[in-house]
Amino acid sequence: MSLDLSSVITATTQWLVRAYPAADGAMNASLSEAQARQAVTVAAWLRYPTPTDAALVALAGPGGSFRLDWLVDAEPYEIRGPDCAWRTWVDEVVASWAAALLTSADLACEAVAALADCPHAAASPREFRRLTEPDAYDRRAAPLLRHPDLMAPVAELHHPQLLERLRQLHSDRTPTSAA
Repeated sequence: MSLDLSSVITATTQWLVRAYPAADGAMNASLSEAQARQAVTVAAWLRYPTPTDAALVALAGPGGSFRLDWLVDAEPYEIRGPDCAWRTWVDEVVASWAAALLTSADLACEAVAALADCPHAAASPREFRRLTEPDAYDRRAAPLLRHPDLMAPVAELHHPQLLERLRQLHSDRTPTSAA
């Protein structure tokens, strides 16, 4: 089975950078997109941790951006409009989890650490420094993506589920003592 979540990652990243645009300039746009992509990748790997999970979302689709668009008061998009195709691959839970990771470095570090034994990480090792340790350039490039108050409506949508997933992954890795 495929570990490919590229459609979900690409579409959800696109949604985040359109909903929360970068500061002016091409370099800022690139840095902002890199941060969003790292957060979305971590969130997608947490949400769909196994090859079976990834195959199922590829088969069924993630649900689309309609509720997210409504939440951030974006223009409604026509079902048959030019934006239709990629918007159908936006995953609301992944966007919510990515928003939470972008606004909390501690949570982002915990999430990246939780992926140590993840099949996705084994299949394609990644470096998530822009997510976990953003420098001054990263923060200036993506002030909206990193702003906790502005991101709160999206981040809070599925925050309890993110914390539960991290708790589960942590408890799965914690050895139990035999008495």
